[in-house]
This record gives sequence, C-alpha cells and structure tokens, in this order.
Amino acid sequence: MHEYSVVQALINQCEEIAQSNKATVVNRVITKIGVMSGIEVQLLQVAFDTFKEGTMCANAELVQNVQKLKLECKECGNIFEVDEVRYYCLKCESLSVKVLDGEDMYLMSLEMQ
Repeated sequence: MHEYSVVQALINQCEEIAQSNKATVVNRVITKIGVMSGIEVQLLQVAFDTFKEGTMCANAELVQNVQKLKLECKECGNIFEVDEVRYYCLKCESLSVKVLDGEDMYLMSLEMQ
C-alpha cells in the first residue's frame, strides 16, 4: 500500500512549507490526484487520517480533487478529457495522442495559521 509512503511525504512537505511560512497549524491540504496516478483516494484518506496525528496537520482536512485524464490528439489537435484509460482521440479515433494531465499527484495549496 504505497499510499502510506505518499502520505508521509505529503505531511513532511506540508510541515516544511508551514515552518517556512512561520505557521504552526495546517488547517486544509488541497491536492490534485490524476486518475492515472496510481493513488487510491479512499486509501489516501485513511492513510492521511492515520499519519496526521501528532503533526502540524493533526486537525487538517484533506481535499482531494480528482483530475481526469487530459489528452491532445497529435493528428487533429482535439483536446479532451476522459474518466478512464482511452489512449485514442474521441474525435478522429487516432492513436497518436499526448497526455497533458491526469498522471500525477500534486499538492496544490495549504491553508495555515
């Protein structure tokens, strides 16, 4: 379950950012999680709730914004989003597509005091 190591790194990053901004408490952690990132959002929430105790994030809410897979067709230029893995253009059905978003997890912002 790699969500545990992801959450530990996320909490460490949050604490570093909070300390560098002279904050003592993190109230909200806002993330963007791509559908192809390999992260299970339910497991990430459980891991966050487990590991946040005793940290600056102890009372923080984890907001998980799921990013659809965003693709661009190299043939017709169509840019589109899909909920599932479809590596072909929905307009011209070309297999020549480029992934623009939806494969990574990002820390988007923190609310701190």
